[in-house]
Amino acid sequence: MKASTTDQPIPLLNLAALHEPIAAELRDVFARVLASGQFILGAEHDAFERELAVASGVKHAVGLSSGTAAIAVGLQALGVGPGDDVVVPAFTYFATASAVVHAGARPVFADVEPVRYGFDPGSLEAAITAKTKAIVPVHLYGLACDLEPVRAAAAGRNVAILEDAAQAIGARDGANPVGGTTPGAALSFFPTKNLGALGDAGAFLTNDDDVAARIRLLRVHGDAGNYRHTAWGTNARLDGMQAAFLRVKLRHLDEWIEKRRANAARYREALAGAPVSLPAEPAGCRHTYHQFTIRAPRRDALQAALRDQGIATRVYYPIPVPAQPCFTPGEYPAGRFPMAETLAKEVLSLPIGPELGPSEIDRVGAAVRAFYGAGGGS
Repeated sequence: MKASTTDQPIPLLNLAALHEPIAAELRDVFARVLASGQFILGAEHDAFERELAVASGVKHAVGLSSGTAAIAVGLQALGVGPGDDVVVPAFTYFATASAVVHAGARPVFADVEPVRYGFDPGSLEAAITAKTKAIVPVHLYGLACDLEPVRAAAAGRNVAILEDAAQAIGARDGANPVGGTTPGAALSFFPTKNLGALGDAGAFLTNDDDVAARIRLLRVHGDAGNYRHTAWGTNARLDGMQAAFLRVKLRHLDEWIEKRRANAARYREALAGAPVSLPAEPAGCRHTYHQFTIRAPRRDALQAALRDQGIATRVYYPIPVPAQPCFTPGEYPAGRFPMAETLAKEVLSLPIGPELGPSEIDRVGAAVRAFYGAGGGS
């Protein structure tokens, strides 16, 4: 059924609506940074690092140029390099694995479990080799994964843990914020994230003084000062303009997350009776709902039906990372990572942004229920 002429399209995320209430502040900081002439690092950047560390419940936040850079430079800071293996989930965004390659190491894949989409413990254990130097658990869609199996796998092996929290700023597992109980966590501030820059940006969260110092060195070509290079670093700096924009938006982050959580609660009511699996929110966890991702029978047909009604959705992600064509054909045969393959066929993310209104959520829910009520179920 096509959308009627009176139905307004529902985008996956409406950044114009999100930014409209703070547009004057964003323009003011643009003018302030423009007048300052400090466009790389600088006072705005340093202030953002301090404010982000406080907001994230950690000792250090190190600004970086992207979430991918945060993983790659973080791995290098932990001593990962050529000849090393790093275990990553088979179901995640491609950057989790590509950052390992950028650090000079080899990604080794493990399957995920069906609740939080963190590592499957048995698959993780089987993926560890004599060359394993680090494990990268991913907090997917805004929900902190269970780190206990990761700690158990790393224990006694001199294997570091680096959390990919690109989608999970503000998420907690019990009292533990992301990055608070490991050597650290990588964040992304891609514009669509819960805390999004107006361009590319990222950060690394850590309580470890040495790790923070090492990342700060590596992000500026290993320059220890006065053009004295003590490490093979790279250019991964966060620019002052993006830091200034992020300072404005950071003040609204908790409010935006709570709106996402309220939208998620309404979705649970609006989707009652539909034969879809809703996102898990284990007791004690704070899900930040970067995405509201359901598992849906006949996912592609449902997505097409919603598109016909002007409702945008997205599949994050349609191809398990080991199945990407950049890997050697046949290196990872079908069936090797069954849960990752199942999720790739079933997941569908619905609009969830803080700018979304209750009537829009109800409309999405009604459209999903109607699809299955019309015989679209499994």
